[in-house]
Parts: sequence; structure tokens; C-alpha cells
Amino acid sequence: MVREARYWEPEAGGRIRCTLCPRDCRLRDGQAGFCFIRQNQGGKLVTLGWGRSTGFALDPIEKKPLNHYLPGSQVLSFGTAGCNLGCRFCQNWDISKAELAAQRSEDWDPKRVVDLALEMNAPGIAYTYNDPVIWAEYAIDVAKEARRRGLFNVFVTAGFVGAKAREEIFAHMDATNVDLKAFTEGFYRKVTLSHLAPVLETLEWLARETRVWVEVTNLVIPGLNDAPEESRALAAWIREHMGADVPLHFTAFHPDFKMLDVPPTPPATLTRARAAAREEGLRYVYTGNVHDREGQTTRCPGCAEAVVERDWFAIRAYRLADGACAGCGTRIAGRFAAEGVKPTRGLRIPLGLGN
Repeated sequence: MVREARYWEPEAGGRIRCTLCPRDCRLRDGQAGFCFIRQNQGGKLVTLGWGRSTGFALDPIEKKPLNHYLPGSQVLSFGTAGCNLGCRFCQNWDISKAELAAQRSEDWDPKRVVDLALEMNAPGIAYTYNDPVIWAEYAIDVAKEARRRGLFNVFVTAGFVGAKAREEIFAHMDATNVDLKAFTEGFYRKVTLSHLAPVLETLEWLARETRVWVEVTNLVIPGLNDAPEESRALAAWIREHMGADVPLHFTAFHPDFKMLDVPPTPPATLTRARAAAREEGLRYVYTGNVHDREGQTTRCPGCAEAVVERDWFAIRAYRLADGACAGCGTRIAGRFAAEGVKPTRGLRIPLGLGN
């Protein structure tokens, strides 16, 4: 299912330049980009990831994580292989660092993906696991089919994407969580093999220029990006450039991939980061990957009452009326259903289901 890709320019000598992301890979004939799945074939850029999935799961939307977009709803989640970042701590490295040939994949055209979502009674689809930026063409085609048939679309990304591509991608998305890996260029350059500035540009553009619902995640890694002043600066930037209503998730690191020698994030570190972000004026700040009921609960910024109580990904209490606090009537930022939806546990879906 090799398809000609978008987002590229021809160069002299048969080379091409991929313009999908700020990496700007320049490829000779037969060469693949950093992401593994975009390749120069005969002077044209092709995508090897179109219509190929490495697996599906039915997840609570809180697992993306999104706490202010239809809480309690389910999403059909899926991804491909490869990635355009080189994070040493990647927790999906078995697919993000794998070529398609080394990963069990199956053919799933857009109609079949949406059919599966409807079979599983999922009201939405999440493009996730590896960064969907690198399979933008496939994500767009699935999203178009999903919208045509009444489903919403969620894009889970690191935000390392070029200006033209992001406009086309997010024109078809309803919500996104962007993983802001850290708030220093040194971290991005050394630990992710990418750069901070393009991610900040994407975040500000999403918040100011689109109608996509945006939440931000920061994976807090001991000794690398867990300094209190960095968490505070990150939160201040979000307030100033995106707005105080943008939800921020501080999540716990666990040793994986090339960072097996780094200890897990202490829960107290997340609690401290959350407190600092709230002091900086952010109204909705959460902790993740730890058991912290208070840190995962949405409180009304007007009366401080718990309006959505969570325990891990499960909703334990829902006190919203038409998107407002049932107690004092303050509007809660986000997109909410008329009534809360009771979540179910995430369900792994074997490849081959949904024929």
C-alpha cells in the first residue's frame, strides 16, 4: 500500500527534500528519512505507512490524556511504525523505532478503520502510539472518513511538524494532546534529537489560530527536566502564549529504552510541579502515571468544588451541567457532553478483527 506522499520538493541530482517536519530530510533515491517510513523512490517521496497499522486498542479518552474533551468517552486508538523524534526515554520504542518490515503490521484502509470504531461503539478515533505526524496522509484520510460518518478525531503528537502540514492535519482534528518534552533547547537537542522552538510554535498556533481543543503533557524525568524553575517557566509560557484554560498534565517517567538507569519520577515531584503551575495561574493542572485522585480531578475555578472526580482513568463523580459547574454555574473550559459517560477499561483489539 505504498502511496505517493505530500509535503516534499525535488532537488538537484534526483534528491528530494521532505517538508513534513522541521527535520527537512534530504533523500537520495532509495533512501528513507529519519522516521523510516518516508522514502525517495525514483525521485518521488512515498509513504510506507499509509494503510498499515501495528495495532488497535479501545481506550478511555483520559488515557490520551484528555480531561476536558468528552470525559468518560471511548476512542479507538491506533498507530503505525517509526517516528520523527529520537527520544532516549521513548515508552513505545518497540514501534516508534521499528521499520515496518520489523513490526507486525496489517493493511487497514480508512473505511475499515472507521468500520472497526463503529463496531466497538467508539464515538471517536485517536491517532497515537507513534507520532502520527509521520503518517499524516493516512491520518487525514481516516479522519475525513470518520467525520463523514459522525466520529470525532484526536491527534496525540509531539508537535514537531511543518507549517503547511499542520494546517492540513489539524483541519480534520477535533482535539489534540501535544507532548511538550521539556522547556529547554538543550534537552530537546540532546535527548530527543529535535528542537524546542518548532513545538512551541505549533502549540501557540493551535491555541490562537484553530478551534481544535488542546491539552499539553510534560513527562517529568528525574535529573533532566524536573527542576521546579523549569516546571514553573513551562506553565508561565502556556499561560502567556496559549491561555490559562489550557489543561497541563505532568506525568511520571518510568525507565525504558535507553534510559534504564534513570529512576521513576517520585509522586512528590509531580505534586510540586502541579502546585507551581497553579501558582502561575493555570486553572487546570493534572498529574498522570501515578495514583493521585486529587491530582487527576477537575475542580471548578469559581467555587473550587470537584466537578469531575477521577481515579486513574475512571470517572468516579461527574458534576457538570451543560459544561458548567453544577454548584455555582461557572463554565468549565472544554467540550462536554450533556451527561457524563461511564468509562470502561481499555481493551486491546487483535489485528484482524473488524473484517
